[in-house]
Amino acid sequence: MGGRRDHDSASRAEERALLAICAYPAVREADRLTKARYLLEIEARGELDLAEHMQALLRSTMWKG
Repeated sequence: MGGRRDHDSASRAEERALLAICAYPAVREADRLTKARYLLEIEARGELDLAEHMQALLRSTMWKG
């Protein structure tokens, strides 16, 4: 019965998780490489398509020290 609602909820959760990954300020080289590889895979599937993703990604690269 809740199939569509469950799908929508899962989709929103996945979107929040992807946004969190974009926003994560990877500092160590290994972390940066892992993040970049993952996001390249996501982008290749056409899932990295929101302006929010790019804004979060760019903000995550700014020095906050």
